[in-house]
Amino acid sequence: MDLKDFIREIPDFPKPGISFKDITPLLLDPQATQYALQELLSEVEGPVDKVVAMESRGFFFGLLLAKELGAGFVPVRKPNKLPFQTISKGYELEYGMDTLEMHIDAVKAGERVLVHDDVLATGGTAAAVRQMLEEQEAQIVQFNFLMELSFLKGRDYLGDHTTHAVLRY
Repeated sequence: MDLKDFIREIPDFPKPGISFKDITPLLLDPQATQYALQELLSEVEGPVDKVVAMESRGFFFGLLLAKELGAGFVPVRKPNKLPFQTISKGYELEYGMDTLEMHIDAVKAGERVLVHDDVLATGGTAAAVRQMLEEQEAQIVQFNFLMELSFLKGRDYLGDHTTHAVLRY
């Protein structure tokens, strides 16, 4: 199955010059979704205690990954969306600046963590999560993405951590 057939490109969204990769057609097809999940799981090594996923499209497969791995799920959200004490990091994205937050008690020191998001673009989002997890002294098992926009060189911001992307553009 070619998962690229299920990714719709939206030109000039969310602003001119950006070619947005819409995963909605993939989510609408149960076989494509299952195939994508298996591809995301295919290179995860060893036990995982927590799956940390970024708002909001990272949640779709992040929760499925956590269920399949028998791991807890940690949502990383935009500011003021989580009800308990948080840690936060600012970051640059392909088209602006933003901040992410995570509950301060969501990940414990030494826990093995899989970080998941739908797309790796400039690496700002994943790097912010990496910094939060390093502050919590978690062990990052892998960065895991449905898609990677290779030309933006986001991997450069993830250090020497194992990084897996199912699709590359």
